[in-house]
Amino acid sequence: MTSKPDADARLVGAHDLALAALGEITPASTVGPAAGYLVEEDGSVSLRFENRLAGYPGWYWTVTVAQVDDEDPTVLEIELLPGDGALLAPEWVPWAERLAEYRAHQVELAEAATAAGDENADTLDDADGIDDEDALDDDILDDDELDDDDDDDDDRAADILHAGDLDGVDIDELDDSSDEDEDADALDADAGEVDEEE
Repeated sequence: MTSKPDADARLVGAHDLALAALGEITPASTVGPAAGYLVEEDGSVSLRFENRLAGYPGWYWTVTVAQVDDEDPTVLEIELLPGDGALLAPEWVPWAERLAEYRAHQVELAEAATAAGDENADTLDDADGIDDEDALDDDILDDDELDDDDDDDDDRAADILHAGDLDGVDIDELDDSSDEDEDADALDADAGEVDEEE
């Protein structure tokens, strides 16, 4: 098992460097007092500062510093990282799974609405005291009465036609006039034959 290297005292004490780097990305009011450090495997040191940024309780500003050879310490990275018990966003779920869950929930809501609608319908039926089957029978009776009325109208129309009187017009007279037209045509034909003989 590989042990972590000892912390370099110059890196652990590089608070001023870390605070200056934080000042470039966030207001000084969001940075609290120092909250320890963590020695990384490569020998760099992550200095932690309490966070006062709204909406991130339990998070820490973390500035990772390193030193190469005899050079002065330098900043490698600045992060806002969660501490133990920090408020975290829920684990990421792929869109296809979220969509499937949404659709399943919509089906549940539809079924619940249908069940509630059926219960409300039963309650209304009980409240009005009308049996659905009796109401349906009444509707059928009403339809039969309408059919009877239609039959009566058809009978009256037939009686009028057979009587030969439709809107004051005597159909028999119309038939007689057609006979007179035929007689006139026959006379004209006879007259034409007489003319040809002369």
